Amino acid sequence: MDVLDLARLQFALTTIFHFIFVPISIGLSFLVAIMETLYVVKKNELYKRMAKFWGTFLLINFAVGIVTGILQEFQFGMNWSEFSRFVGDIFGAPLAIEALLAFFLESAFIGLWVFGWNRLSPKVHLACIWLVSAGTMISALWILAANSFMQRPVGYTINNGRAEMTDFMALLTNGQLLWEFPHTISAAIATGAFLVAGISAWSLLRKRETEFFRSSFKLSIIVALIASVAIAEFGHKQAQYLMDTQPMKMAASEGLWETSGDPAPWTVFAIIDPENRENRFEIKIPYLLSFLSYSKFSGAVPGMNELQAEYEKTYGPGDYIPPVRTTFWSFRIMVACGTAMILLGLYGSFLALRKKWDKMGGWFLRAMVAAIFLPFVANTAGWIMTEIGRQPWTVFGLLTVEDSVSPGVTAGEIWFSLISFTTMYLILLFVLIFLFIRTARRGPEREREREQQDPAFDPYALEGGDSVAAQ
Repeated sequence: MDVLDLARLQFALTTIFHFIFVPISIGLSFLVAIMETLYVVKKNELYKRMAKFWGTFLLINFAVGIVTGILQEFQFGMNWSEFSRFVGDIFGAPLAIEALLAFFLESAFIGLWVFGWNRLSPKVHLACIWLVSAGTMISALWILAANSFMQRPVGYTINNGRAEMTDFMALLTNGQLLWEFPHTISAAIATGAFLVAGISAWSLLRKRETEFFRSSFKLSIIVALIASVAIAEFGHKQAQYLMDTQPMKMAASEGLWETSGDPAPWTVFAIIDPENRENRFEIKIPYLLSFLSYSKFSGAVPGMNELQAEYEKTYGPGDYIPPVRTTFWSFRIMVACGTAMILLGLYGSFLALRKKWDKMGGWFLRAMVAAIFLPFVANTAGWIMTEIGRQPWTVFGLLTVEDSVSPGVTAGEIWFSLISFTTMYLILLFVLIFLFIRTARRGPEREREREQQDPAFDPYALEGGDSVAAQ
């Protein structure tokens, strides 16, 4: 493997590892905020216990996952200095705001939330966790603003061989961002919801704290269903947007070599032969690709060969067709996982809302435990499709991956950092899984026993609901 291949491999591994932790933080903080809101509104101790118990998972993930983001940023200067030089003026503002505003917002208020139980008034304490949740989403907004520029460059001018920002608001109103952000946030919320639902299902299988985990399951499975439907809707809109801005990516995701007929069928399965630029075997659904692309059962979709000729006229000689097999199958893995999430969410929500807990058989609870991994697989497949489908570009139409790598870095140096980073990430992942499993096994009983041994002053214990802070 040469320097470019190693640099790409390292960035892929660190990004995939980092994106294990990010959606958990976004999803869990949102769910915990809902739980504490129910506690403040209904004054039911069960919801307080839920917020504290599931908040423990949030804190573990926050503490372990923060390191992965720091390591990821090191690569820009080490392996991708030419890319950093080219986009530095564009990326500087959103990444600085993400660090100085969003990350500090998360860090400050998560501390207040942890140590503010029974020290702050209920509403102020509730505001803290909602600010943490908002901070995680704002952080994602600025990161995705930078990524959206790579997908569709806007608000810039080229000066001395580098992109310089001319319109900051253009970054925030980038059409790519307007669909990519809600799609990503919905996926993150679904990730947290399926994590809570899966752990709750595991506990219900063992008939532990059934009231607690039934309530947790009911709330999380409803959120999971809503988020999964939102993922599909925003993903559909994003795909239609990409038909205009990155048609090559969409053609590769469909394995479409030649421009389709009108109407265009959707390919369910294909044996792709990229060397000969053809599919040796296909299973198709008539009309569906036209509907997915244009929301109507008519319309042709351009193929990769036609787009290759157009790109050569626009950008000069070169191979502008991305790795088709990877793009094609990562898209289908994402769709399959998303479909399974919706079906499980529908069935689980129906049983939970109708309180048919006796109908919730062992097979379904076991399926929900396994479903913990569905959002992670879908998230990973989605990001692979997003980034691989844009090849050979780092910044679409402006900078190729080959021109982005650091000129002075050696293969040995990347091997050293690749092995070091991967080892560290595996250790962090092992720690996260170990702490999650240990917390799940202990259950909420440990927290309740601790409070009974050292009872803290409850904000609602005073007559009239007055809080400690108010007194």
